[in-house]
Amino acid sequence: MIRKLLRSIGEYRRDCILTPLFVVIEVIMEVLIPLVMAEMIDAGITGGNAALLKKQGAVLIILVLAGLLAGVLSGSFAANASAGFAKNLRQDMYDNIQNFSFTNIDKFSTSSIVTRLTTDVTNVQLAFMMIIRIAVRSPFMLVFSLIAAFSVNARLSFIFLAAIPILAIGLYLIVHFSHPYFEKVFTVYDDLNGVVQENLNGIRVVKSFVREDYEKKKFSKVSETIYKIFSKAEKIVAFNMPLMQVVVYACMLFFSWFGARLIVLSNATEMTTGELSSMIAYAMSILTCLMMLSMVLVMINMARSSTRRIVEILDEKSTITNKEDAVQKVAGGDIVFDHVGFSYGDDKEKECLHDLNLTVQAGSTLGIIGGTGTGKSSMVQLIARLYDATEGAVLVGGVNVKDYDLYALRNQVAMVLQKNELFSGTIKENLRWGNEHASDEQIVHACRLAQADSFIETFPDQYDTYIEQGGTNVSGGQKQRLCIARALLKNPKILILDDSTSAVDTKTDAMIRRAFREEIPDTTKIIIAQRISSVQDADKIVVMSGGRIDGCGTHEELLENNKIYREIYESQTKQASGDAGCREDDCRQRGDDRNEE
Repeated sequence: MIRKLLRSIGEYRRDCILTPLFVVIEVIMEVLIPLVMAEMIDAGITGGNAALLKKQGAVLIILVLAGLLAGVLSGSFAANASAGFAKNLRQDMYDNIQNFSFTNIDKFSTSSIVTRLTTDVTNVQLAFMMIIRIAVRSPFMLVFSLIAAFSVNARLSFIFLAAIPILAIGLYLIVHFSHPYFEKVFTVYDDLNGVVQENLNGIRVVKSFVREDYEKKKFSKVSETIYKIFSKAEKIVAFNMPLMQVVVYACMLFFSWFGARLIVLSNATEMTTGELSSMIAYAMSILTCLMMLSMVLVMINMARSSTRRIVEILDEKSTITNKEDAVQKVAGGDIVFDHVGFSYGDDKEKECLHDLNLTVQAGSTLGIIGGTGTGKSSMVQLIARLYDATEGAVLVGGVNVKDYDLYALRNQVAMVLQKNELFSGTIKENLRWGNEHASDEQIVHACRLAQADSFIETFPDQYDTYIEQGGTNVSGGQKQRLCIARALLKNPKILILDDSTSAVDTKTDAMIRRAFREEIPDTTKIIIAQRISSVQDADKIVVMSGGRIDGCGTHEELLENNKIYREIYESQTKQASGDAGCREDDCRQRGDDRNEE
């Protein structure tokens, strides 16, 4: 797991090496300072040697400046290394996410992925910085200070050896009992981000139904859960400081007591005043190192959970991959479903598509109609390999889609999904997702085919109009037409419209379909719709029911032979007639009212 993370150090390897190097230099300077000070006290001040005092004073200044410079450089390199490591780690995660299939994305919620890219990476970054600096400094300082302390007075130094096991046991217990809470809290963070994301995405619905109070309570509930878990973890971690202080002050008392007795009883033969001051300095250094090391261990304990969650993203392999000898060119736009079955969980018992057999000729128009949940969208997503069929085969241009190079296949299959997405940027920038090299003339032509040019021309900045994130500053119908134009710019062999004109009026819908017939006759067109009028002039219409093809034929054939299609047609025809009748009644009533006046 650690090895997986270390790959993200990349070009910041030099900073990672220089940081501990300068930390060691800083430690050496700090260890030498008490020895020089002891010499100044004993020989310079007590002995009255002014020359030695000046000489050692100069040495002390040099050691302090060298230690300060080393500390500044180590801090600078550590900041650069940790920030660069976090940058690369986020990039590696994001790059792998871009390779995910829909199945992989379904495995991780959007809010969970956002938490892992932000909060979890920040935790690992902080832990990494502490590891390459403090976790290096503390052990070196501990070892060098112990050596120096034993060289000054071995008997007093055994106090350290008694204190270290107490601290080690205390730290182990703190880490052991706090880790499960840190493991749990980041999962709840996912829920918190999920609540926020859902609320912001659906803010118009929240306000239209006046559900702000409900949303506040929902957020408060998740936030309260995080508070309770974190407070339990922090209460355990809080024992770290009292434990350290008890050990530090106990050691200082023992040093002061036994050191003073040695000086007085031995008449300064076993220990001098300068040596006692250096021992106290080493005691502070050693115990401070242990305190800092305990903080590092607590931070690493928190980062353990984040590390596991990050590695889950890095280790996740796409369920859809290219073959080594993948076909690089799509020969044609004909489509064949050969005994296709599909389940989102690869569970045959939960298949949403069953034994589909269908042939679509290149350049023809296929209409797909059926109730909600009948498998219409699932069916067309198999064509571009957004998912893989669990049974049977889907063929495009006479080749199984699993044998195609993913880029080559998807570049020839343009999909306008049910949920239309526009990105922040100008209209031109959004449309060039279909073809980044498209000229202005090509963009205008695609928009005319999609009946989008008429409303774009009404904007003050026209094609340079800025689209807000998610396309919030355009209507649903306008968004759909922009997405259709974007798909047309790909000049695909297969064009799939998944209920993509539902927010468009019937007249505009008819104009779009007519433009398709006249302008892109060689493109295979698949139209999923709820309205019979959107598919009735298709070369072939498929009626879906329960994940199966219930009927297939032309509009006239299905009216005669398919019960489901006939019921849909009659219900929509009656509704249209009723609406027309209502409009006539309204006109007649308004005429009567005017006559009365």
